[in-house]
Amino acid sequence: MNTCNVLIQNVRLGLSHPLRTWFRHLAGFCCGLLFAAQASVSGQSITCWFAPEWKTKTEQAKKITDALSAGAAAEIKPRIAESYPQILSALSAKGASMVYVGSFIQATLVSRGKVVPLVQGVDGREMYSGVMIYPKGGDPAKILEESPEPIAYAVSASSGESSAKAATHGKASLGVVSHQAAINALLAGKAKAAFVKNTWWNDNRTKYATLDMWRVPGISEEKNPDNILSASTAVPEVQRQKIAVAAIAAKDAFGMKEMVPCDTTRLNFSLDLMKRAQIDPFNYEWK
Repeated sequence: MNTCNVLIQNVRLGLSHPLRTWFRHLAGFCCGLLFAAQASVSGQSITCWFAPEWKTKTEQAKKITDALSAGAAAEIKPRIAESYPQILSALSAKGASMVYVGSFIQATLVSRGKVVPLVQGVDGREMYSGVMIYPKGGDPAKILEESPEPIAYAVSASSGESSAKAATHGKASLGVVSHQAAINALLAGKAKAAFVKNTWWNDNRTKYATLDMWRVPGISEEKNPDNILSASTAVPEVQRQKIAVAAIAAKDAFGMKEMVPCDTTRLNFSLDLMKRAQIDPFNYEWK
């Protein structure tokens, strides 16, 4: 017997006939509204956001959302963000949504109570750092000391904004939309250095013979979690659980060795990095 039938049965047993009839109609009406609301929530489309770098992986993004849709019996659609702040705005707004991205966005949204981390992809590169890229032959420590402001970084990224600002005591100010844009600013002479994700640099370093990499002590540590799939709190808990189960079963679609339940304590280093960068996750916004 479902909840509504139990309610109506209790009303029928405990009241006189006129009141019993009135309350039975009222209970039925309320249960109808409840079922309608549940159907509305479960039937809505969920947007799953991906980082700007996924512009080159649109087919995989669709493969992921197709697998999640099938496994969770939900309509989940992929969307590649133009910038990291766009993801932050989307997940902070009302409505059912998801995000598959790294620690800065996740730590910020978790701090605000906007999302529930579900799973993390494990591929041997799931923990990353922000590294400093500078003109080969230069002195990276001297650059940070003498030119802390013109440092380029991807906004709303632990490997970009948090690392750059933590390394310059909050002075780095050349925010751009992606790691590629940060490198472009350096090559164009607009920046003295750039901070990017270490795995991004490893994948692209052969393209930049004139640049070199430096691991900033205490900052460039592989302690920022990547590949985290979260769902907004507007997604019902039952549905979040189904999505998590579907994601664990869809490791091949994600291109991961495995998908495991997310350990939110892994966000602690990222939050500490933001603190050192003078970034408040509760009030952060990029204009």
